This record gives sequence, structure tokens and C-alpha cells, in this order.
Amino acid sequence: MPPTAVRRVPGRLTAPEPGWTTRADVVVIGSGIAGLTTALRLRKALPPGAGRVLVVTKDVLAAGSTQWAQGGIAAALGPEDTPAEHEVDTLVAGAGVCDPEAVRVLVTEGPEAVHELIALGAEFDLGSDGLLSLTREGGHHRDRIAHAGGDATGAEIQRALIAAVELAPEIEVVQHALAVDLLLDGPAGAGGGVAGVTLHVMGEGQRDGVGAVHCRAVVLASGGLGQVFSQTTNPAVSTGDGMALALRAGATLRDLEFVQFHPTVMYLGADSVGQQPLISEAVRGEGAFLVDALPEDGGRRIMTGVHALADLAPRDVVAKAIMRRMIETGRPHMWLDARHLGAEFWERRFPTILATARSHGVDPVTDLLPVAPACHYASGGVATDLWGRTDVPGLYATGEAACSGVHGANRLASNSLLEGLVFSRRIATVLPGELRPWADPAVDERPAGLVSGSVRTELQEVMSTRAGVLRHAPGLAEAADRLDKLAGVDAELVDVASWETTNLLTIGAAMVQAAALREETRGSHWREDHPERDDARWAGHFDVAVRDGVTVVDFLAAPATDGAA
Repeated sequence: MPPTAVRRVPGRLTAPEPGWTTRADVVVIGSGIAGLTTALRLRKALPPGAGRVLVVTKDVLAAGSTQWAQGGIAAALGPEDTPAEHEVDTLVAGAGVCDPEAVRVLVTEGPEAVHELIALGAEFDLGSDGLLSLTREGGHHRDRIAHAGGDATGAEIQRALIAAVELAPEIEVVQHALAVDLLLDGPAGAGGGVAGVTLHVMGEGQRDGVGAVHCRAVVLASGGLGQVFSQTTNPAVSTGDGMALALRAGATLRDLEFVQFHPTVMYLGADSVGQQPLISEAVRGEGAFLVDALPEDGGRRIMTGVHALADLAPRDVVAKAIMRRMIETGRPHMWLDARHLGAEFWERRFPTILATARSHGVDPVTDLLPVAPACHYASGGVATDLWGRTDVPGLYATGEAACSGVHGANRLASNSLLEGLVFSRRIATVLPGELRPWADPAVDERPAGLVSGSVRTELQEVMSTRAGVLRHAPGLAEAADRLDKLAGVDAELVDVASWETTNLLTIGAAMVQAAALREETRGSHWREDHPERDDARWAGHFDVAVRDGVTVVDFLAAPATDGAA
């Protein structure tokens, strides 16, 4: 299949010349579980005299996606569970696009990584027997989800990691800093490797404005792309900056079309945009179920007869079932019934969700929760090998910014935190022995460009209505055309809004192109005009790269890995 061009993607972002410079051996971009795990392990692994690690975060240390993770972290931690069973569940959820070796790494190294996190200070919930309290979520056939604070797992993990970083003088942290572009020692896409990174720092005194950090390696742990859609569970900082930066520098992006839409996001009304409240899958794991109407209106359970696991089916199955019923009934949302759990259970197990729902006027102890699918997680990202290496020498990627191969077409619930742990540890194992020599940045001949931040709302509307849960060829073609026109709206101001919008447009355009080319329904990618999965044609990956200044999308064939029909 011939590559397909995506137009109007800048080679680099328009930005002022750096007004300040500094040096660090390794720059880690992102401060969630992936970034802080990498930094903490690198400080011990780097050789003497090469141990300066700089962590760059777009907001404050705790502002990323990790703190919002409610359900927990999945690993074979129970006495009756095994990594092999976890592997099978992950491959089935991934719908034939997982890298089996990456999955095996995840599940075999996962338990040790979780225990190391506990030793670092993360306090997980325990049962009456003093052992980890484990629960179940969609797609899992065992209770293997460890949680903390009931439904505050991510917040507890973030707390423990930040506390450890604050005790590590070898790690410097720069907050309120947007990573603009990589500095390379040669041409992008033609062997140019990492020589540094430009940052825009907001409110840091001597480092205010755009500056340059010269370094020997960069680790991208910058999170996802949720803000490309109108409704998402992702925080405001999730604008795909790391993915877009890597693409411009010559890295490959993989599996962008596989965006997971969480089936149970609290519906706040048609006009509500931005980050929406997540109703964790763990609520269904504890017995809640989906219905298509209020009981007094003859409401029926949605998942009965749809899947053997019913309400605990993989997320793509549940999201599609909800959307189908929404279309059939003409309703803008469905309902989650968890009233039978009772007040005491809600207050102990899901205090965060309970408080959030009540703040929006819904009491799940007595009311049904209005829910609808919304963008939740990017299974794709910067393509890496099993050690986090990308196509660009000196550039590594981990966490949601990366495509390690473990998620395939649909991430298994609660595997994301584990991925951040496992593959960040692996990067810290190999990076010290691969540190590049210090190099001066080459003259950057990539054409600069910047899209106006004013088009962001329209961009999100296009992506949500034409490239969201439901996709088809005419809608994707319209999306591509409209995004191309938006790309022609040049920025009048060089500012954060325009940088973020340009990144979102870069990633959105590539996602639309990959989604248009994948003429099948697989995992989280649902094509109404191609409703069946087609392993004969599409068991593989769509890779996005920049060649000769043009962004192209190629198909990389791979065998199916789950044996499912």
C-alpha cells in the first residue's frame, strides 16, 4: 500500500531564539509515573560525573494524568494469579496488534516493579489479612488490580514519587515549562541525534521565556493527547506535545488511530468541554451495571447478552454497546446503576468519585449516574523498542507518550500505570551505557510554522464528531479537509496556546489519516462502514513519519497475536 501524505505539518514550531541556556546529562520531559520513575532510577544508574537529571513538567509536578488514575495498577500479585494469565488477557484486549514480547516483559517484570513502588513509599489498600486488596476490571479474568485510597491510586502513587524526588538532590525540577522542540546534531530523520531541547518556562525568574537545555539524552514521558477531542478524562496539559515534538525530530509515531474512549465518563451536558469526570471501571468491577433508561421508564441492562463478561467486557466492547444504544434511543447518554452498593461502601471504596458526582448534583447512593464514552487513553504514540529507544539517537519514550507495543488496539484496564513503571525501569537500565557525547546543535533547517490558538475549539469539534468513537470514510475525509484548512490559519502571536494547538493539529491530522486507511473495526477503532475485523489485510500497524519535509503514513504488517476472530 503506498504511503499517504498529510499536508501542512511544520518541521519545527515558530519560537524566539533561546534567551538562556543550561546543561544536564539527561532531560526527562514529564512528571507522572513514567517520568519520575525514570528520573529516580537514573540518578542511581548514571556513571559518576554524568548524573545530572533535569525533570521538565508543563505545570506543577502533580498536574499530569497519573494523579487522575482511579482504578489502580494491574499485575499478577495474587496467590492464584500468574503472569501468563495476565499476558493472555492483555493480548485478547489488544485485538491482534500487541507486540507479544512487549506484553511478556510487562507481565513478568510487573510484580517486581509494583513491589518496588511499595518499597518507595506508595501505600496500597490492604485486606483484613494484611495482604494487598485486589479487585477486577474489564477484560481481566482474575482479581489483579491493586488500588490505594479506594479510588485514589494515581494520587497516592504521584505523592510517593514526588516525595522521593524531593529527597534526591541529583534531580533538578523545572515546573511550568513547555517542551518546544528537540535540538539535533544533524538533519532530522537523517541520523540527527539529540543535542538538547528548547523550553518555554513561565514564571521562573532567570529562566523565564524560551531557553535551551543542552543534554546527551532526552526521555519523553509527556503523556497523552486527550485534548485533541472536545470531551476527555485527560487534564488540560495533555496536548500531545511530546508526540508532535518527536515526529518533527524524525521519530516514528505508531497506532495513533487506536484511541480508547472510556465507556463511563460522567455526562455533564452537551455544552461541557474539556476534562470530564471519570467513573472508574472499578465501580463496575464491584457490581455496578449499565442500563439504557431509568427503571421507571422500563430501563434494560445494556451488556446482557453482548459479551461473556457482561459489564466487565473490554472497554471497546462496552463503549460500542453504549454508543449503539444511544443511537437507537436517541439519548445523549446512558446510566450506570450502583445504588445497591450502599452509602458505606461508596464512602470507603470510591470516596473521590462520590464527592465528584455529588458536586455535580448526582448522588450515586440514590441516583443513577449519567454516563457516555469520552476520550481516555492513547494506545499509540512514539514507537519504541523493548528498552524505550526511538528512531532518533538519544531519544527515549515511555508511558502514554510511547507505543511500546503492550496495548495493541485497545489497552487492558489498569495496564497503563504498570507500563509506565516497567518500561521506565528498562530505559534507566540501558541509557547510562548509551549516553551520547556532548554535541553542539546543528543549524536547524526545518521550516518553522505555527497555527493560531484560536482554531483549537473547531479542531476539537472536528475530531470529536468525525474521528471520535464512530468513524466512517466520508466523516474522516471531511475531517482531513477541515483540519487542512485550519492548518492554514497562521498564528498572529507566538504563545503557548498556538504551540499547543499546532501540536494538537499535527497529531490530529495524522490520527485521521491512519483511521481512514484502517478499513476495518478493531479494538478501539470503530469503522461503521467496515464493521468487521479483517486480519487478512490489517493485522499490523500504521506508522507516521516525516520524510523530505512531508508526513507520510505507512502500513507495517504483523501477525495476529490473540487468535480471536
